[in-house]
Formats: sequence, structure tokens, C-alpha cells
Amino acid sequence: MRNIKITLEYDGRRYAGWQIQPKNQTAKRQTIQESIEKTLQKILQEKIKVIGSGRTDAGVHALAQVANFKTHSKIPLEKLQKALNALLPEDMVVNKIEEVGPDFHARFQAKSKLYRYTILNRRYPSVFLRHYAYFYPYPLDVNLMRKEAQYLVGRHNFKSFYTSDKKIRNPVRTIKYIKIKNNKGLITIDIEADGFLYNMARNIVGTLLEIGRGRFPQGSMKKILLAKDRTKAGPTVPAGGLCLIRVNY
Repeated sequence: MRNIKITLEYDGRRYAGWQIQPKNQTAKRQTIQESIEKTLQKILQEKIKVIGSGRTDAGVHALAQVANFKTHSKIPLEKLQKALNALLPEDMVVNKIEEVGPDFHARFQAKSKLYRYTILNRRYPSVFLRHYAYFYPYPLDVNLMRKEAQYLVGRHNFKSFYTSDKKIRNPVRTIKYIKIKNNKGLITIDIEADGFLYNMARNIVGTLLEIGRGRFPQGSMKKILLAKDRTKAGPTVPAGGLCLIRVNY
């Protein structure tokens, strides 16, 4: 039995996220995991279970999602990668494939993940960025956003930034860093953490935008974090601006 690790990129617009939906919650759109499993089963002629590093939600993109699966097939890796990229939808590409040890688990062995949220902050939208950046035409105090974001770095209870998904989860996570860059109105917010709660990254960004716009006063981020109350934080920004950049092992 071989254990195969793949790294893939995808445009999340057409998909209901990464994870296959339960039979009693059939999604109108296919999921990333479902698409990969069906393609692998067609190539390898055996039932395949693909394990992702973690789920990305509906509409969220990935530059380097990591997954693994086990197979009895002896097909060469180069040939398997070529077959996958020939049969997968055009908005999904396997950019790396390798054989790993039998104990490798894409989810349980992931140490941290880096997500990037992109904002187009100018008076007019972009034809080419409209699916990958959140158009936000209001003036922003980016320096204040950087300062307030630092209150979130470290190990904290992120209940204020957690949209309930009907499962009881430990809201404690460790954010390693938050970096905010502004390149002539194209703002990127990078957040690396040991794990993310449902909508956590998008809720953090929504809160930072409220601060940057002046709707929340200086010092709000610390108060919101300590409140452990989702209603105190900013809105959930659209999924299209979020991309999984890297998974660290």
C-alpha cells in the first residue's frame, strides 16, 4: 500500500468547499474532495479516500492545499500527476505529487496554515480581480489595522471570531503572525495559525476593516477578543477574497 501526498491549487468559485457533504445534506455544487476522489477512482480503478489538510469553505480558493490518499496501484507518480491534471476540472491542478511514509496524515500532522485575504481598496472595481479580491471603496487607516491586529497574535480564545457550525469546538487557537501589506490599494492580510475556526479568518478581516474605516475605535480589537462574543466583532467578509497559501508540516 502506497501513501501519496499531493499539493493542489484550485479556484473555489464553483465548489461547496473542500469536504464531501453528508448524504442528508446534499450540496447543489460538488466539493473539491469529491471531485478528486472521483477522478482518482477513475484512474486507479479502486475506491480512494482523500484526506485534506483541512476544509476550505464554499468559494474559498487554494494555492497549495495538501492532501494524501492510499492506493495499491503501482502507477508512476509522474504518470499519475499527468492523468489527474488531464481529467480534473480546469479550475483544479495538482502541482506536486510525492510518495510519503505510511504514517503521513495531511490533516493531523499539519502544524500551521497560512491564509491570505485580498482587498481592492480604491474607488472603482477591477474586471480581473473581481473573483479573487474584495472590492472595498472606503478609505482605510492601514497603519491602525496593523496595530490592532497584533492583539490577536498568540494563543487566545477566538470565540468572538467563530461562526457557529453546530459543532462544539475548542475556540482556543494560536496565531503565529498577521501581516498587512498595501501595494497601491491592493491590500493583503496574511494570517498564519495552528488552526482556524469556521469563518475565523474572514471574521478577523471584517473586524479589521471596521477598525480601518473608523467604525470601531482604536483599542476595539483587544476588547472584542476578550469579550468572547461573536456579536461584538465585525461582519464576515466574502469568501472570494480568501486563499489558502501554504500548509506547514
